[in-house]
Amino acid sequence: MAGRPSIFDEAAVLDKATELFWTRGYEATSLDDLLGAMGMGKSSFYHAFGSKKELFEKVMDRFVNDAVHRLAGDLPTHPHPIERIREFFREIADGRSIQHKKGCFMGNTVVELTNTDYALSARAARRLERMEALFGHYIAAAQASGELQTKEDPTVLARYLQTMWNGLNITRRIHPDPKALGPLIELQLQVLK
Repeated sequence: MAGRPSIFDEAAVLDKATELFWTRGYEATSLDDLLGAMGMGKSSFYHAFGSKKELFEKVMDRFVNDAVHRLAGDLPTHPHPIERIREFFREIADGRSIQHKKGCFMGNTVVELTNTDYALSARAARRLERMEALFGHYIAAAQASGELQTKEDPTVLARYLQTMWNGLNITRRIHPDPKALGPLIELQLQVLK
């Protein structure tokens, strides 16, 4: 027997859940908060998503897949992939103040859940490692082609960029101003020469 068809827009309710988790964090977001924001009843919620944790996992996967796919989709077609990586970091400064104050969704998750839900924290960390691997691939290619002169190990440089990403997502909460963030980003990008 087939189940009842969903009568909600899954992308829209996942957007609402993402916003709530990103703003409040996993632990501080209650099921009632989610139901209200998503406009769902409990039975529909449990049927569609199973549990708060399963919903959060789905939100994390979707968030990272979208972000990594955007960058991964741009890099192979960009005439200078390293310049696209630089642009990726420069775009941090261009965010609205409300975005700056939220920081990085995945970084927030790693920090929040390290001591309370290691499995979710580790899952978030693995998602961030996908971005690090992407950086490493294009750094190695740019070194091989001569676009990058640095002789630093591509893995170390990729990890540095990931560290830079994490740090900028904290700093942007303290200084949510493009004029303050821009020079910091440019200083840190000097490693990509």
